[in-house]
Amino acid sequence: MNIPNLHAWPKDYRSATELQRSLSERISLTAIEDKDYSLVAGADVSGVFARGRLWAAVVVLKLPGFEVIEESYATVNVEFPYIPGLLSFRELPVMLEAMRKLNSVPDVVICDGQGLAHPRFFGLACHLGLWLNLPTVGCAKSRLVGEASEPGPNPGNWRSLRYKDRNVGAVLRTRNKSKPVFVSPGHLMDIRTARRIVRSCCQRARLPEPTRLAHLAVNRYRLNDQGVD
Repeated sequence: MNIPNLHAWPKDYRSATELQRSLSERISLTAIEDKDYSLVAGADVSGVFARGRLWAAVVVLKLPGFEVIEESYATVNVEFPYIPGLLSFRELPVMLEAMRKLNSVPDVVICDGQGLAHPRFFGLACHLGLWLNLPTVGCAKSRLVGEASEPGPNPGNWRSLRYKDRNVGAVLRTRNKSKPVFVSPGHLMDIRTARRIVRSCCQRARLPEPTRLAHLAVNRYRLNDQGVD
């Protein structure tokens, strides 16, 4: 994939939060009309904090059969500290390097993190979507912000996630007797479509198959990478 540079990477908290607020105004929360979303990518990052490195994997699947079309990997030195709410400045550089190695262009990218459901309405999925100029969805295992009631017990049951008087996502039950996931749109995406995409990708497990496979792939890659103990 050809990915033009969106901005220089800030080095401190103040610069990063100011950039988030500025970039959040460029997010589109409208899904692309009549888009198929059959080519779905999952992206995940793994790290060894003591070694100062991060690894990323991207897995592209063809729906509805979940055929793996392509995988790509990257590793880089960590340039930004771990700060809650600023995860994208730590993880996006390596994730983008992995995305650049793809031959295919996904219809949508799902990442293990937040989208609109973020203190400044600009989570990892929003940031990734602006860089790629592609539809993105955040699907997190836990809540970062917002309030919602518990969804019903059946797969597909959901409740609106609200933060500062805005609907920012959905709390979605994907499996019987499993905790719900927290879905929010990133870029070129709305809440309803994001929820539908995640639901269609959760036929085999609680988490979407693209990000589940990316998680397994990145940990294999990290463990097999030269120099990792």
